[in-house]
Amino acid sequence: MTTYPLPLAKDFEDKINNKNTHLITLRNRAGMQIALTDYGARLVSALVPDKYGNLIDVVLGFDSINGYMNAQEQYHGATIGRFCNRIASGKFCIDDQEFTLSLNNGPNSLHGGKEGFHTKVWDRQVSFKKLVDFYYVSADGEEGFPGELKTSVSYELSNENEIIIKFRATTNATTIINLTNHAYFNLNGEGNGDVLNHIVQINSDEFVPINDQQIPEGGVMPVEGTAFDFREPKSIAQDFEAKEEQLINGTGYDHCFVNKQPLSQAVAHAYSKDSGICMEVFTSEPGLQFYTGNFLADDLGKSGHKYLRYGGFCFEAQHYPDSPNQKGFPTVLLKPGEVFQSEIRYKFSIKKEA
Repeated sequence: MTTYPLPLAKDFEDKINNKNTHLITLRNRAGMQIALTDYGARLVSALVPDKYGNLIDVVLGFDSINGYMNAQEQYHGATIGRFCNRIASGKFCIDDQEFTLSLNNGPNSLHGGKEGFHTKVWDRQVSFKKLVDFYYVSADGEEGFPGELKTSVSYELSNENEIIIKFRATTNATTIINLTNHAYFNLNGEGNGDVLNHIVQINSDEFVPINDQQIPEGGVMPVEGTAFDFREPKSIAQDFEAKEEQLINGTGYDHCFVNKQPLSQAVAHAYSKDSGICMEVFTSEPGLQFYTGNFLADDLGKSGHKYLRYGGFCFEAQHYPDSPNQKGFPTVLLKPGEVFQSEIRYKFSIKKEA
């Protein structure tokens, strides 16, 4: 059996852009443990009891800061901003003024640009070994975004085996904002094969169709009759090879599902028969990006195994992609005097097989 220890704190003690980096560990009374780092305000590990009582690390990542710095996939576990997902041509307008962002995904801007929030060392405060607050001030004009944005993200590990993530932001000039967490999960254990055998349910009737540049085509589309119908639990593999245009455009699942569930109701869950671990997702956000790790490639993870294609999945709660350029999508504008707040909860449990 693979054992999954937490990374060592000393391997996260470094200096990036004259700021010290650290590893922070939280534990609860149920035996669950998580590790976080201020580099990217990211989730490094989540040790969850499996059906045999073993602690399984279900989050893909690396065992040192250097691992994150040198990885091909830069977003593992990170807080993504100022704007997660894609903005077409790296351009958007506010009150008829056009803003231009850096391009880092073909013709588009992705996940805040080349030096988004995932590349920053955040300030931190730990409370009672159960809650960590990270803080970052994004300067006016950073990566092309207007306004100084003061952002915080907190991680709490509850005694009910929930990772509770809360985002908050204010600005001194009208800007756009779309924050999420980009953890890759494998409920079989990180580095333990692909996730195509996971059973997934997404409580959504509609998703956002995309073109071959992964930009929304405009509007939403019913899931009924498509490979995107996860209203009843099914394996990721079940319709993965379907010759549908949307699967081809996303190189697999990489789509935003419309969320109409209140925070008290799970918008999605995933389950591994191998480990017995079930993960539910709760969020206040209007969308949930379901991504099946279509571009993971050969990074060597904490387990010593390579993270191959489809080696992890993401449930990224967020607003819809390219929202500033899409009429009819929920607004992503944040104005002075307003407070942006959102929440994501990942809740873990053991599913008893019938």
